[in-house]
Amino acid sequence: MANVQTLLVTNRSKGYSDHMGKKQDRPKTLTDQIRAALADCGETRYRVAKNSGLNEPQLCRFAAGQGLSLSALDALAEYLGLEIVVRGKGKD
Repeated sequence: MANVQTLLVTNRSKGYSDHMGKKQDRPKTLTDQIRAALADCGETRYRVAKNSGLNEPQLCRFAAGQGLSLSALDALAEYLGLEIVVRGKGKD
């Protein structure tokens, strides 16, 4: 794939409340962002699995919310053209 997508990783504190004590939405996790990129890539899970070297049941379990090994995540992210950009606190 020629397009590169960016995954945003932010420094998160343990609490998710603002200064007034109101609950804030949790930032999307890295795996949630990868799942979203998988859903939006325009290819079937079979095609992604075949071309990335993963097996289809493994990819389907990941899409349904289960985890993947780091090596499998690396292969999937590489195939989808994803990169991680780390932003420090206050640089949103």
